[in-house]
Amino acid sequence: MIQRILGFLFLVLVVSAFLQCARRGAPSGGDKDIIPPKMVKAEPDNMTINFKGNKIRLYFDEYIKLKDLEKQLIVSPPLKYTPLITPQGSPRKYVEIIIKDTLKKNTTYTFNFGQSIVDNNEGNPSSYLTYVFSTGDYIDSLTVSGVVLDGFNKKADNFISIMLYELDSTYTDSTIYSQPPNYITNTLDSANIFHLKNLKEGKYAMFALKDEAKNNIFNQKTDKIGFIKDTISLPTDSIYVLTMFKEIPDYSISVPNFAAKNKIIFGYQGIGEHITIESLTILPDSVKTKVTKERNKDTLNYWITPFTADSLLFTVHNDKEKIRDTFSVKTRKLAADTLVLQPNQRGSLEFGKPFYIGANTPLALLDSSKISLWRKDSTYVKHTIAFDTLSNKIDFDFEVEPNESYILDLLPGSITDFFGTENDTISYTLSTKSYADFGNLSLTLEGEVTYPLIVQLTDEKGAVKVEQYAAEPRIFDFSNITPSKYLIRVIHDSNGNQKWDTGNYLKRLQPEKVSYYPSVLEIRANWELDQTFTLVN
Repeated sequence: MIQRILGFLFLVLVVSAFLQCARRGAPSGGDKDIIPPKMVKAEPDNMTINFKGNKIRLYFDEYIKLKDLEKQLIVSPPLKYTPLITPQGSPRKYVEIIIKDTLKKNTTYTFNFGQSIVDNNEGNPSSYLTYVFSTGDYIDSLTVSGVVLDGFNKKADNFISIMLYELDSTYTDSTIYSQPPNYITNTLDSANIFHLKNLKEGKYAMFALKDEAKNNIFNQKTDKIGFIKDTISLPTDSIYVLTMFKEIPDYSISVPNFAAKNKIIFGYQGIGEHITIESLTILPDSVKTKVTKERNKDTLNYWITPFTADSLLFTVHNDKEKIRDTFSVKTRKLAADTLVLQPNQRGSLEFGKPFYIGANTPLALLDSSKISLWRKDSTYVKHTIAFDTLSNKIDFDFEVEPNESYILDLLPGSITDFFGTENDTISYTLSTKSYADFGNLSLTLEGEVTYPLIVQLTDEKGAVKVEQYAAEPRIFDFSNITPSKYLIRVIHDSNGNQKWDTGNYLKRLQPEKVSYYPSVLEIRANWELDQTFTLVN
């Protein structure tokens, strides 16, 4: 009996112990894998000479897969046909490369995989893995390094292509528009540093491209470019700086079309200041036309009063480029654009920022006697009104006071557009904040300062909030600034046209220099900030 009781107690203890073990959490999987895949073998070996085949295999110590290969892989010199590279689907322990080109003789080829080879489980990249071989009896070993900057923005784009063209008998200034380079690599990381390796001795032209089409040639309409003016002679121990910019594209005109019953749009690229539009279709004397530029767009609007026709024939002439184009534009059943007035500020007025009312149709007449400006206590505000037909707006100039409210009244007929349409009664209520709601910045420039120049305060994305121009030394006082974080951008306006000018490769022009204050400034309400910016070459 005692043995049965002891046996029962033993069984209870065993079951209890088992249940306690069962209640414990599932065992952890251990530390997260952060080790990238490692290449353990290559067929043929890395740095092979006298390469004759068309197939390469790279073996790894774990299962891998390819990620963003088309964006990451750089082959130097570029191949005419894209090689077939696997695995594209299921993971494997090797990468296989099938070369479809006929390789050049006595040439060193480099396959830079960037961060496209990752392990199957955690996606850890085998960063910047490079495989090199030569079709000759030696591996070229020279190197050139540098950094990429942006000509206007504080930070350059990522993944910039760095290209070397050998200066042989076939090279011309236009080669970059039609042929891939002899050597190519890409910037490595956010620091935009580059290293071109396995180069042979010689003389070269160096470029940087934001190659949007990824075709290893320069497309002026879409790509940013940077170039070194001087010849690159290898070997060299120089460090090169390439400044990126977007060119103003060569002039071209798009096929025009009716955007409204009374408006035909002529889009263009390049500089449009010298464009004239003429109708080859003979229009009745009762039909009136007018050409205006669309605000902030490379578009000319051809306005026309009511007419009857199936189509119109136009000639578009660029006097500077000596280019003439002829277009036939078919009419369409569309509604007409009608007068809409739009103020550039609503509600709260900003100190120091001009106030104006713009229109979507061409303005023709202004009756200032039907426009009045009042304070909230009904006292009259002295003001002046200017009719800006070029920008198609009406400018208002008056003293803006703090903690004030204004009412701007426009009676019917104050404004008449090209089609004879008049405004209805309009009333805008505008107000201002206290000076204490804003901050002030006093900026002094020191160091390598040359005039004229433009000082801009921008947001952290580079959008201009306020700017000042100076033709000679002075202190830049920015008053009543909206509290926020700002960048300081200084444009070295070498030609004195009061704007930043981009570069042009064929004209060998670099963009105008731009300097940024190294840190972000925070402007707070009711603060006075004195800052010194030391400029360097």
